[in-house]
Amino acid sequence: MKAVRVHTPGGPDVLKYEDVPEPQPKAGEAIVRIDAAGLNYVDVYYRSGLYKAELPMTLGLEAGGTVTAVGPNVTEVKVGDKVAYTGVAGAYAQYAAVPAQRLVVLPASVSTRQGAAAMLQGMTAHYLACSTHPLKKGDTCLVHAAAGGVGLLLCQIAKMRGARVIGTVSTEEKAKLAREAGADEVILYTKQDFEAEVKRLTSGKGVQVVYDSVGKTTFDKGFNCLALRGLMVLYGQSSGPLGPFDPQVLSAKGSLFLTRPSLVHHVATRDELLARAGDVLGWIRDGKLRLRTEFEFALKDAAEAHRALEGRKTTGKVLLIP
Repeated sequence: MKAVRVHTPGGPDVLKYEDVPEPQPKAGEAIVRIDAAGLNYVDVYYRSGLYKAELPMTLGLEAGGTVTAVGPNVTEVKVGDKVAYTGVAGAYAQYAAVPAQRLVVLPASVSTRQGAAAMLQGMTAHYLACSTHPLKKGDTCLVHAAAGGVGLLLCQIAKMRGARVIGTVSTEEKAKLAREAGADEVILYTKQDFEAEVKRLTSGKGVQVVYDSVGKTTFDKGFNCLALRGLMVLYGQSSGPLGPFDPQVLSAKGSLFLTRPSLVHHVATRDELLARAGDVLGWIRDGKLRLRTEFEFALKDAAEAHRALEGRKTTGKVLLIP
């Protein structure tokens, strides 16, 4: 079968489309024929070497497809089931061996491509809005990269929970998408100082929570956007990693809180995985949560997809199709 692998860290050119052995299921595993793999910024971190992994590695942590075989002791899925998963490396491939406990059977009206688009980013938006800071009516949140894959979903879930949403984006086109996803106010950070705008929009009070996936270029100013005892949620670093941080800043700026969460710790058990995925996939099935998936690349063109993502030329979810 074909897969996209990394033999040495670097830019998009290190992605190699090559032949690898087709996997066979071990005990507790299922083989999934992949219909679509989700592209996420974490893939860039692994490709570049920012996140360490044993090499060579097949990239990709999210996919949707069909179960074609199961190993011994598998009760969670059966051959023919339409499934999706996240958190298991190796999705940039035609087939993957996946622990059956990490597979979620899709609702009948949710496609495998929708599943591939929903799992990592959808459940990330879910835990951010429902667990890290359980948004409620009267809260105001700041969502950086509001037209990105997580951003568009986070805006929608935040509105479902009754919060006021302020989003930041880079272009007018992305501003339109953020508003369509429920953002009440949108700041073009390329033309406006987002800190000053947040203070203006909140009459100087600040927001209860900042959801920051950008990192280096937004992090420091984000603290100035928070209300007293507000929460800074750093869940990505698309602009680069942070330097050293002095915790005294949290006290000086209003007894603030800082967290650096990860999806893996929010779907640690199968029960929690099924609960979060059940909410997200159920909202998609019922039309309450809309996915934006117009950016699709052939698996062999994974390098081109990475360039588009890093060049901020995409919105919503990017899918790779084997």
